[in-house]
This record gives sequence, C-alpha cells and structure tokens, in this order.
Amino acid sequence: MSWRLIERKWPNFRESFNDFSIESVAQFGDGDIERLMANEGIVRNRRKILATIHNAAKFQVIKGEFGSFQTFIDTLDKSNNYALVIKELSKRFKHLGSSSGRIFLYSVGEDVKHVPTG
Repeated sequence: MSWRLIERKWPNFRESFNDFSIESVAQFGDGDIERLMANEGIVRNRRKILATIHNAAKFQVIKGEFGSFQTFIDTLDKSNNYALVIKELSKRFKHLGSSSGRIFLYSVGEDVKHVPTG
C-alpha cells in the first residue's frame, strides 16, 4: 500500500472514523464495521478496521490504568533506543510493528530519531 494512496484517502478516513476520536471509535459496533467495509473512500480491510477499533479500546484501558497514555509511555524502558517500548506497544496493539510503532511514538512527541529499523 502506498503513502500516496493513503494521503489521497485521508479525508475519507478522518470523516469515517469520526475525526479519529478514540472514545467514538472504541464504541464502534457491527453496523459501523459494515458501514466502513462499504465505504469506497477508505481502504476496506476488515482486519485493519477491527484492529483500529480494538486499538482505540485498548488505548482507553491504558489511559484508565495509568491516568494518561503519556504516563504509560513514560513507565516503559527507553534505554535501548525505544526497542522495548515498541515491543510492549506491539504486544498490546494489533497491526503495530516496529515501523508503525516508531511512527506512532514520533507522532506523540517521543525522540525516536535513532531507533534502529530492524
């Protein structure tokens, strides 16, 4: 899947996932899944849609456990160039590998510039 395709469909993703509201997406049910699967304006991959809903719900659980997602991130061992943080994230979230983990951490303000790609 190309970045160009995602960029072109991004406005549709934003609208379809309620402006990426974690609280809203975590509550998506079967009707929402079918609505998304029928939406030609987004990438219609059922596994990824289900993972997005799961991840929003997991984010809320972590936030409830730690008070904030940032507090959770701050409790993780960053001494090995974020490798353990990314490993922990990939255990908790679906479809989150090393590359998407780095992108996510960067997007929330973590200093992951020197994280190895392997």
